[in-house]
Amino acid sequence: FKQVLGTVLLTVTADDIDAAVRAVRFDILKVFAVVLALTVLLSLYLAGAIARPVRRLAAAADSVRRGHGEADAIPDFTHRRDEIGDLSASLRDMTEALWQRIEANESFAADVAHEIKNPLTSLRSAVETVARVRDPDKQAALMDIIQDDVKRLDRLISDISDASRLDAELARGQMEEVDLGRLLPALVQVHETAAAGAEDASPQTRARAALVFRGGTDDCSVYGIEGRLVQVFQNLISNAQSFTAPDGEITLSVRRDRADVVIHVDDQGPGIPVDSLDSIFERFYSERPEGESFGRHSGLGLSISRQIIEAHGGTIHAENIHGDRGKRLGARFVVRLPAADA
Repeated sequence: FKQVLGTVLLTVTADDIDAAVRAVRFDILKVFAVVLALTVLLSLYLAGAIARPVRRLAAAADSVRRGHGEADAIPDFTHRRDEIGDLSASLRDMTEALWQRIEANESFAADVAHEIKNPLTSLRSAVETVARVRDPDKQAALMDIIQDDVKRLDRLISDISDASRLDAELARGQMEEVDLGRLLPALVQVHETAAAGAEDASPQTRARAALVFRGGTDDCSVYGIEGRLVQVFQNLISNAQSFTAPDGEITLSVRRDRADVVIHVDDQGPGIPVDSLDSIFERFYSERPEGESFGRHSGLGLSISRQIIEAHGGTIHAENIHGDRGKRLGARFVVRLPAADA
């Protein structure tokens, strides 16, 4: 018991150990080679699927920046359902919007040049003529023309300046809740006060159609820039007053229609030609009532109004008011804005 009977010595050669370690190393190298190959292949795939399209988009964007390409110059990767496809769609939409803005600015500049050229031509002709005329009556008539042209230029430049900076102001402006049920009656009251205090004005200024407010005032709040909304309704009221006889009536009303607030401005004028219901909102539209002096309006009021309403997420359109047997009783401008609680 507890005696050492003998010993056993086990030995192995070093070659067997080296072979086993070498086999493990080879296995590791094989795995490393496989991983390296997969990494290279994956890198090449990613380079083709991501880096190359991004480089193409960058080159196309640089081409557009230099003014040598339009929206079609941006590669279309929208068929890809990944970030590259989203980037391609965004770049194409941005480029399309950019070129539309550039074309709109060029068109606006051409229209402005055309509209300014007319009074300038008349003004130049009157100035050149008044220096050669000796008749005092003719000189006085020419001076009246010069004054009218100067007023027309001043009014036109003011409206053009307002229209050109409108986009920037609407983009930077802070939207707040505006209660049209209170704003519109207050606007009517302001017009009544101004008309009552215009005793020293000209007969044409005093002879204005009556402005009345009708319609509900509950739940008629919208989100918007109050000053710009007031500008829209002022433009519509001024337009209605131009076409309505002094003994006529202009009706301003507001009501709630589900998720929208609807405003009507009705006049008792001759109405609007059917083929002009859309064109009256174009810039420098020049159809005016008979008897109104030329150049009294710049033709930008309704265009600016539509731009403001659309920036507020609403719509504006014109229609005629018909009576018995289809007789036109006047025009109606309909403004529809999203309600604040919608």
